Amino acid sequence: MAITTSMIKELRDATSLGIADCKKALEQTDGDFDAAVTLLREKGAAVAAKRASKEAKEGLVAALVADDAQTAAMIEVNCETDFVTRNEDFQNFVTELLNEAASYETDQMAEGVAKKVEDKMASIGEKLKLRRNTTWTVNGTGSITSYIHMGGKVGVLIELAYENADTLNNPVYQELAKDLTLHVAATAPEFLTREEVSSETIESEKAIYRKQLEGKPENILENILTGKINKYFSQICFLEQGFVKEDKVSITNLIAEKSKEIGDTISVKRYVRYQLGA
Repeated sequence: MAITTSMIKELRDATSLGIADCKKALEQTDGDFDAAVTLLREKGAAVAAKRASKEAKEGLVAALVADDAQTAAMIEVNCETDFVTRNEDFQNFVTELLNEAASYETDQMAEGVAKKVEDKMASIGEKLKLRRNTTWTVNGTGSITSYIHMGGKVGVLIELAYENADTLNNPVYQELAKDLTLHVAATAPEFLTREEVSSETIESEKAIYRKQLEGKPENILENILTGKINKYFSQICFLEQGFVKEDKVSITNLIAEKSKEIGDTISVKRYVRYQLGA
């Protein structure tokens, strides 16, 4: 298979490796992107890889949290061009849909607003699509916080639980909640905890690490493997990641520290992150 410049660029964007390494990996795997990523990781060259250059649709991500922080909604609306994204009529339409989002269950909104979307397409003159929606209601004592990044390219909702209702208005808690949304926006964790990672995924990672460790003595192999898997979890699991503003402090330890300062027990119940087109 002929290796094109665009294929090399996609792999380079996803792995942050050099052109020569990416080209060689693609040649060795006959142009298979995923196989090339695995090959580079087996060689220890790539720590992690995502389809960073995957073509993104234009549009906006928007979120709305009720004044009491007990309900929230987030939507992604796509259009064809960035020109329409900056169009006030399109932006107002996204706001209109967002205000309706709380009336629909998660991922059940598109059909309900199909006629509105169709009518707006006719007036704007470009294909529009409500791609997805998330609707949350707090169950128990806690609150929801939202964050929209890069003018609508990334959106985050996070629900935190606590025991004392007064915690909601504590400035330390409010800062923590906002920092956690910023962290999710910046790091895009794939899971909340390591318990959510499938055994198949873990075994796949171990296979890559065993390839990297070929030739190591058996008596130290398992210890090294355990260390690598723990590092892997610290990269993909929200609660084990290093805080984006102070990476030597894990999210778990940050929450424990702030809980002590507030005098309450705070925990993350769930989070969701939208990235436009991804």
